[in-house]
Amino acid sequence: MSGMADTATPALDLRFHAKIHGEPLMALPQDLYIPPDALEVFLETFEGPLDLLLYLVRRANLDILDIPMAPLTAQYLEYIDAMRASNLELAGEYLLMAAMLLDIKSRMLLPKPPREDETVEEDPRAELVRRLVEYEQIKRASQVLDTLPRVERDYEWTAVQIAIAAVERMPDVNLADLQSAWLGLLQRARLNSHHHIGRETLSVREYMTEILRRLQGNDYVEFTALFDMSHGISSLIVGFLAVLELVKERLVQITQNAPMEMLYVRLPEHGTEPEPLAA
Repeated sequence: MSGMADTATPALDLRFHAKIHGEPLMALPQDLYIPPDALEVFLETFEGPLDLLLYLVRRANLDILDIPMAPLTAQYLEYIDAMRASNLELAGEYLLMAAMLLDIKSRMLLPKPPREDETVEEDPRAELVRRLVEYEQIKRASQVLDTLPRVERDYEWTAVQIAIAAVERMPDVNLADLQSAWLGLLQRARLNSHHHIGRETLSVREYMTEILRRLQGNDYVEFTALFDMSHGISSLIVGFLAVLELVKERLVQITQNAPMEMLYVRLPEHGTEPEPLAA
């Protein structure tokens, strides 16, 4: 039992004021200075004299269009005196508003002399009421705007980089390019042609089937490689008509690497191999 008594936890001493670096502070230092206003707390903060007036009106549940100036002026001056007692530097606009309230109060207390005309004298509070109503509307609008999502407060901007693969676009082949290639082909055929007498039957459909068969398995075929110079002009004409028919039916495409260069014939880009045409 004696061993258990020795290892028991010592009772906590609740008489110290605080702990500094783990050591209890049993008494406050004699030279400790606490300013008189160190523990003062301001519960309301105002952004200007209109904000203070609107706060007083709403706190007292007064009609903003029919403000009793005497109690409102008294409460305003009490706040001004409290702010002065707290060693706060009052802005000139607060003092100007106090003077305006006193002026309105004095004008309302003075007796009104009879007027010969029937015009109604303007209420001395009209300008103050107008400013309070405008300020309240602006304050409510600012509160609504403050509830909207704001960049760098509610969310952050981000950027996402999307890589787009560049698609190589070949130059378009126009009618002049096709005509130039055809005239060059005829010129070469005349230079290599021989005079033959005979009759032969030429079919455009057969030439179309032959051209499609030659294009299968090849990415590109030169335009001139589709024609056989040794068969004469008639064969070239029929072959050229076959190429035009294939282009018209979108079974082949004619392209070139750059303007004014060699023409190439290829199957459509979708890669499907068209079936041979019937003769």
